[in-house]
Amino acid sequence: MTTKIKLPVLLVRQPIGDFYIASIRAQDLIDLSYSDVRRLVQDERDLERYLGIQRPLSNKRVKEIREYIGGDDATFPTAVILAVDEKCAEFEATGLNCGFLTLKEFEPDLDSEEAVPYDRIAKVIDGQHRIAAFLDDEKEWQYGYGKNFDINVSIFIGADVSEQANIFATVNLAQTKVSKNLVYDLTELAKTPSPHKTCHNVAVALDRQRLSPLYKRIKRLGTATPGRSKEPLTQASFVESLVKFISINPGKDRNALLSGIKIDRASAAELQKCPFRNLFLDGREVDIIEIIYNYFKAIEEKWPRSWGEPDRVGNLLPRSNAFKAFMIYLREDVYPALVQGNFGAIPTTEDFRKSLSHIEATDTDFTKRNFAPGSGGQSTFLKMLRGQINLYDMLE
Repeated sequence: MTTKIKLPVLLVRQPIGDFYIASIRAQDLIDLSYSDVRRLVQDERDLERYLGIQRPLSNKRVKEIREYIGGDDATFPTAVILAVDEKCAEFEATGLNCGFLTLKEFEPDLDSEEAVPYDRIAKVIDGQHRIAAFLDDEKEWQYGYGKNFDINVSIFIGADVSEQANIFATVNLAQTKVSKNLVYDLTELAKTPSPHKTCHNVAVALDRQRLSPLYKRIKRLGTATPGRSKEPLTQASFVESLVKFISINPGKDRNALLSGIKIDRASAAELQKCPFRNLFLDGREVDIIEIIYNYFKAIEEKWPRSWGEPDRVGNLLPRSNAFKAFMIYLREDVYPALVQGNFGAIPTTEDFRKSLSHIEATDTDFTKRNFAPGSGGQSTFLKMLRGQINLYDMLE
């Protein structure tokens, strides 16, 4: 039975104090670590207080990471941060700021001291989702995922709870979150095809074409593009709406293509959910662009004033809520009805115009009064497109 592990480490000196950085096998990290999630308790005066540091584990997040580490280019370049009791650590210097750190279980000599078993040596301050991704739903080790996976760790020895909380807050609050728009934009650099890369390419093409109804309307990196007055759509909104036409699990598709695995063409039932999937698998990116172009051209022609005034205060038609509703309507209603099972066909602008002819809303109706910001307004907009509600009856 394992009772200790010896790791080559580097000693790092910073204002908070000394800590060690090391590389450890994923299996070994799982064996010696645990997470103390943030939990609500009551003290004897019935006052609520919080104990612990880690946030509750998100199964959705774990599943996403598990799919990611199954890919051939998976990497965790940032460190998992651990806190280890000084009773469980011994450092042996072998040079300037380097040496070996032995982590071991603790068996007390005195009754007043608590034992520390091997699987409780290291508390995870940051990185619990990455560690959990190497376990299956029964909390058993997924050897295939982690066979050749080493994880870099930062190890703090003897840090008390307040210091651990400070480290956690610094890692999770002080650092700037990366914009989804930037992440999607960086997919352009990828050599391997993927659902997100295709959606990015479609967004860029429609944003750049002078005659496109979406010309210069897509905010590429989450901030305003120099030289543009108004960009009512973010690239993240566009990509996340379009990728649902292509894949139920974009990460899994990306990993398969990266590994050279051929993805089977979609069945008729699958195309009802992801109508552009075979277009993607056949490399017909230009056809996807044309379909989206024709659809929004019909929208532009039906409501020319609202579509042509993205700067107008209170005009919701060109913005994300309306765009997302339009995309759901295209995916679930309009496109399947127009192609009649011939998925991959390219309806014309006139075809799309006819599919919108039943909608009675006019240019003056796309206001916050009629469609509130947020998911509620988006849902109302979609119901209006589907004819499930009459806008004018709703206002009476």
